[in-house]
Amino acid sequence: MALLGGAAFAAAMALGLWSTAASAATVVDVQLWDQGAGMVMKTGMAYQAPGLDLSKATMGVKASRSSAPAGAVSFKVTNTSKGTVHEMIVMHLKDPTQPLPYVGSDAKVDESKAEDRGEVPDLAPGKSGTLTVTLEPGKYLLICNQPKHFASGMWALFEVTK
Repeated sequence: MALLGGAAFAAAMALGLWSTAASAATVVDVQLWDQGAGMVMKTGMAYQAPGLDLSKATMGVKASRSSAPAGAVSFKVTNTSKGTVHEMIVMHLKDPTQPLPYVGSDAKVDESKAEDRGEVPDLAPGKSGTLTVTLEPGKYLLICNQPKHFASGMWALFEVTK
Protein backbone atom coordinates (compact mmCIF):
# COMPACT_ATOMS: atom_id res chain seq x y z
CA MET A 1 0.00 0.00 0.00
CA ALA A 2 1.48 3.34 -1.02
CA LEU A 3 1.94 6.07 1.54
CA LEU A 4 0.18 9.35 0.81
CA GLY A 5 1.94 12.71 0.92
CA GLY A 6 0.78 15.38 3.43
CA ALA A 7 -1.72 17.15 1.14
CA ALA A 8 -3.08 13.90 -0.34
CA PHE A 9 -3.43 12.40 3.15
CA ALA A 10 -5.29 15.46 4.40
CA ALA A 11 -7.65 15.37 1.40
CA ALA A 12 -8.30 11.65 1.88
CA MET A 13 -9.02 12.18 5.59
CA ALA A 14 -11.36 15.07 4.84
CA LEU A 15 -13.27 12.97 2.31
CA GLY A 16 -13.43 10.05 4.71
CA LEU A 17 -14.71 12.23 7.53
CA TRP A 18 -17.23 13.90 5.24
CA SER A 19 -18.68 10.59 4.06
CA THR A 20 -18.95 9.37 7.65
CA ALA A 21 -20.68 12.57 8.77
CA ALA A 22 -22.99 12.53 5.74
CA SER A 23 -24.11 8.97 6.46
CA ALA A 24 -24.66 9.55 10.18
CA ALA A 25 -28.25 9.67 11.38
CA THR A 26 -29.87 12.87 12.62
CA VAL A 27 -30.64 12.38 16.32
CA VAL A 28 -33.98 13.46 17.77
CA ASP A 29 -34.55 13.14 21.52
CA VAL A 30 -38.20 12.41 22.32
CA GLN A 31 -39.93 12.55 25.70
CA LEU A 32 -43.25 10.82 26.28
CA TRP A 33 -44.87 12.59 29.22
CA ASP A 34 -48.05 12.69 31.27
CA GLN A 35 -49.27 14.48 34.38
CA GLY A 36 -49.26 11.39 36.57
CA ALA A 37 -51.53 8.67 37.87
CA GLY A 38 -54.28 11.02 39.09
CA MET A 39 -54.72 12.71 35.72
CA VAL A 40 -58.03 12.81 33.94
CA MET A 41 -57.40 11.90 30.29
CA LYS A 42 -59.10 14.60 28.26
CA THR A 43 -59.87 13.44 24.74
CA GLY A 44 -60.70 15.39 21.59
CA MET A 45 -57.06 16.40 21.11
CA ALA A 46 -56.12 14.12 18.23
CA TYR A 47 -54.32 15.59 15.22
CA GLN A 48 -56.73 17.66 13.07
CA ALA A 49 -59.48 17.61 15.75
CA PRO A 50 -61.83 20.60 15.45
CA GLY A 51 -61.09 23.34 18.00
CA LEU A 52 -57.83 21.68 19.03
CA ASP A 53 -56.20 23.23 22.14
CA LEU A 54 -53.11 21.22 23.14
CA SER A 55 -52.49 23.53 26.11
CA LYS A 56 -55.17 21.48 27.91
CA ALA A 57 -53.50 18.12 27.15
CA THR A 58 -52.70 15.90 30.12
CA MET A 59 -50.09 13.92 28.17
CA GLY A 60 -47.92 14.53 25.15
CA VAL A 61 -44.90 13.93 22.95
CA LYS A 62 -42.03 16.42 23.10
CA ALA A 63 -39.29 16.21 20.45
CA SER A 64 -35.97 18.07 20.69
CA ARG A 65 -36.46 19.23 17.11
CA SER A 66 -39.43 19.48 14.78
CA SER A 67 -37.59 18.66 11.55
CA ALA A 68 -34.66 16.77 10.07
CA PRO A 69 -33.14 16.37 6.63
CA ALA A 70 -34.15 13.34 4.56
CA GLY A 71 -32.22 10.18 5.33
CA ALA A 72 -31.48 8.28 8.51
CA VAL A 73 -33.15 9.66 11.64
CA SER A 74 -32.55 8.18 15.10
CA PHE A 75 -35.33 8.79 17.62
CA LYS A 76 -34.03 8.37 21.18
CA VAL A 77 -37.26 7.96 23.12
CA THR A 78 -37.72 8.22 26.91
CA ASN A 79 -40.94 7.58 28.82
CA THR A 80 -40.79 10.19 31.60
CA SER A 81 -44.05 8.95 33.16
CA LYS A 82 -44.02 7.68 36.75
CA GLY A 83 -46.75 5.08 36.18
CA THR A 84 -47.98 4.81 32.58
CA VAL A 85 -46.70 2.73 29.66
CA HIS A 86 -46.20 4.74 26.46
CA GLU A 87 -44.86 4.03 22.97
CA MET A 88 -43.72 6.12 20.02
CA ILE A 89 -44.73 5.42 16.44
CA VAL A 90 -43.57 7.41 13.40
CA MET A 91 -46.57 7.92 11.10
CA HIS A 92 -46.17 9.39 7.62
CA LEU A 93 -48.94 11.84 6.74
CA LYS A 94 -49.85 11.14 3.12
CA ASP A 95 -52.26 14.09 3.30
CA PRO A 96 -51.42 16.42 6.25
CA THR A 97 -54.87 18.06 5.98
CA GLN A 98 -56.58 14.79 6.97
CA PRO A 99 -56.75 13.06 10.37
CA LEU A 100 -55.22 9.63 10.87
CA PRO A 101 -57.68 6.70 10.62
CA TYR A 102 -59.09 6.21 14.11
CA VAL A 103 -61.07 3.33 15.60
CA GLY A 104 -63.29 4.81 18.30
CA SER A 105 -64.19 1.45 19.84
CA ASP A 106 -60.47 0.73 20.40
CA ALA A 107 -59.62 4.39 21.18
CA LYS A 108 -56.58 4.01 18.90
CA VAL A 109 -55.26 4.93 15.47
CA ASP A 110 -55.82 2.08 13.00
CA GLU A 111 -52.15 1.24 12.34
CA SER A 112 -53.10 -1.13 9.51
CA LYS A 113 -54.55 1.81 7.55
CA ALA A 114 -51.96 4.44 8.54
CA GLU A 115 -48.46 4.80 7.15
CA ASP A 116 -46.44 3.43 10.09
CA ARG A 117 -42.68 3.86 9.53
CA GLY A 118 -41.50 2.19 12.74
CA GLU A 119 -41.92 2.31 16.48
CA VAL A 120 -40.42 2.06 19.92
CA PRO A 121 -43.04 -0.22 21.51
CA ASP A 122 -44.39 -0.31 25.06
CA LEU A 123 -41.90 1.59 27.19
CA ALA A 124 -42.42 1.09 30.91
CA PRO A 125 -42.21 4.24 33.06
CA GLY A 126 -38.67 5.62 33.13
CA LYS A 127 -37.46 3.37 30.29
CA SER A 128 -35.90 4.37 26.97
CA GLY A 129 -35.52 2.95 23.48
CA THR A 130 -34.17 3.96 20.09
CA LEU A 131 -35.58 3.74 16.59
CA THR A 132 -33.50 4.54 13.50
CA VAL A 133 -35.42 4.85 10.23
CA THR A 134 -34.74 6.25 6.79
CA LEU A 135 -37.32 8.92 6.03
CA GLU A 136 -38.12 10.71 2.80
CA PRO A 137 -39.23 14.36 2.68
CA GLY A 138 -42.73 14.93 4.00
CA LYS A 139 -44.84 15.47 7.11
CA TYR A 140 -44.97 12.93 9.92
CA LEU A 141 -46.58 12.52 13.33
CA LEU A 142 -44.81 11.02 16.32
CA ILE A 143 -47.63 9.37 18.29
CA CYS A 144 -48.37 7.20 21.27
CA ASN A 145 -51.05 4.70 20.30
CA GLN A 146 -51.88 3.24 23.69
CA PRO A 147 -55.68 3.37 24.13
CA LYS A 148 -56.92 7.00 24.43
CA HIS A 149 -53.38 8.47 24.42
CA PHE A 150 -53.41 9.84 20.84
CA ALA A 151 -56.83 11.45 21.38
CA SER A 152 -55.50 12.92 24.64
CA GLY A 153 -52.80 14.87 22.79
CA MET A 154 -49.92 12.39 22.62
CA TRP A 155 -48.56 13.40 19.24
CA ALA A 156 -46.09 15.84 17.74
CA LEU A 157 -45.68 17.07 14.17
CA PHE A 158 -42.35 16.26 12.54
CA GLU A 159 -41.17 17.34 9.09
CA VAL A 160 -38.49 15.78 6.94
CA THR A 161 -36.91 18.23 4.49
CA LYS A 162 -34.93 17.69 1.29
